Amino acid sequence: MCKGLSAIPSSCLEKAKGMRVKLSHLAEKQEWVHKHRAHEEKLPQDLESLLNSKSGIQAFRGFLRSEFSEENLQFWLACEEYKNSSGSKRAGKAQSIYNQFINPDAPREVNLDSETREALLGLMQEPVAETFDEAQHRIFSLMAKDSFPRFLRSSFSQQPLRVL
Repeated sequence: MCKGLSAIPSSCLEKAKGMRVKLSHLAEKQEWVHKHRAHEEKLPQDLESLLNSKSGIQAFRGFLRSEFSEENLQFWLACEEYKNSSGSKRAGKAQSIYNQFINPDAPREVNLDSETREALLGLMQEPVAETFDEAQHRIFSLMAKDSFPRFLRSSFSQQPLRVL
């Protein structure tokens, strides 16, 4: 044993050994956290980028759910899926979107002006890929001006998310 350490009581030496073990575990944990931070992403600062990120959509959906306004995001996502659907399935999907989000009695009615609703009603006879473009754009604008700024100030956007 070191000559200088012999004067220190053994109980102090035992405590020092225990602290050394704890410090080494803490250093390992810090190294692990630092290494795994490379797998985290910051949320985008604009709505368009956020909607192109799976983890961003999840965080935004959680926020909208907490505000009881998730229907806007659901409508926007349904329109994206609709645009990519085949022509044979388009009429059924268009009717489903209309019944869920546009119809005044819809269970998840989105906030659209009467002019846009009337225009959509006319387009429902022969739906094409662009049928919901104007309505989708209006809901996107609503989310960008209203919900998204509140989301950025919320706890839902404060923590980086794991990339999926």
